[in-house]
Amino acid sequence: MSIASANTNMRVPAGFRNLLEGLAREVLREQPTDVVAFAAQYFQMLLEQREAGGVDPVAWGAMLED
Repeated sequence: MSIASANTNMRVPAGFRNLLEGLAREVLREQPTDVVAFAAQYFQMLLEQREAGGVDPVAWGAMLED
């Protein structure tokens, strides 16, 4: 059974690509056995950095993508 797909263009939110590239880089560097748990810890660390220092990595990444 096949499903016809429409030609739709989906926009990725600003900074999302940079955020995922950062995660991928750290996963490749660390080689964790549990990638999902590692990702959760990675995003928690980014959240804590944003709350502590006022630096939003997503907003910063969005500026790099422009």
